Amino acid sequence: MASRLKPAAARTHIASGALEPLYLVVGGDQAEKTGLVAAFGDVIEAELRAFNVERVYGGEIAVHDLLDLVRILPMMVPRRLVIVMQAEKILEPKKQNEDTERDLDALGAYIQAPESLTTVVFVADALDRRRRLAKLLEKHAVVIECGMLADGGEAVHWIRARVAEHGMAIEPEAAALLVRRAGLDVARLRGEVERACLFAAGRQTVTLADAMEVAGAAVSLDEWAVVNAMRTGATALALRELALLFDAGEDPRKLGPMVLGQIRSYVEKLPTARQGPAFDVLLRTDLALKTSAGDPRILLERLVVELCEGGQDGRRVCPPSFSD
Repeated sequence: MASRLKPAAARTHIASGALEPLYLVVGGDQAEKTGLVAAFGDVIEAELRAFNVERVYGGEIAVHDLLDLVRILPMMVPRRLVIVMQAEKILEPKKQNEDTERDLDALGAYIQAPESLTTVVFVADALDRRRRLAKLLEKHAVVIECGMLADGGEAVHWIRARVAEHGMAIEPEAAALLVRRAGLDVARLRGEVERACLFAAGRQTVTLADAMEVAGAAVSLDEWAVVNAMRTGATALALRELALLFDAGEDPRKLGPMVLGQIRSYVEKLPTARQGPAFDVLLRTDLALKTSAGDPRILLERLVVELCEGGQDGRRVCPPSFSD
């Protein structure tokens, strides 16, 4: 089979159950990588996963322990599955000495002659293709790229598929605008699509007007800009400002609580009649962030929309304007 797959083709291949011994899932699209890891796990029957699926982290496992894991025989299934998250930490260790060189040699030998009854999935943000193990994986593994699309046509097709997952369609002009604003970077495109669908929720089609409202970064980067936009009920502007904070590259695990704290200070100044519903939404989001029950960026985007646009009864939780 092909040594390089796009995520959509990879999902079809994985679902067939005919897995290869080695995979490299690489790129900056964390959501796509998470979905592919789940798809690999689904190949093993649920009641047998505890015996046949191992998930380890490259920065926490020694090479000899990893090699011991991959050589365990499968139990009641054709093959075992070992998923190595943050694989760059074991494939490209920062410290170079005799021990790490010996480990790299052992791992390189395995890549060239993997166990036939085990599938190893290396999941990485990026690898230096000049390094030895990266070259070996390029040669011997099935590489699934999760980060860049080939051209604008592929990007538009990708956008349509993602919007369809929300049960919606998107106008061609709107899809083209998102591509112009975000380029071919899948992670940026995913954020643009999520915001556009969230903004157009309750309707069947994401329009060009919707995309123009939420796409792009034509606003200044200010860590309090999200709350400032919410104070005027400017949902689209608040979503754009939130996107800028996340796109700036700060760790989402730190950024989420920071933004939540700012929004909490905003809610505390709302009229008393509005505070109850708003705090309910806040607590629900806070719990989801603390239990990792969803992507922090998406959780906060939903919080912004719900606070600005209203709850299930259609009333606004936050007023259209408010002064300190």
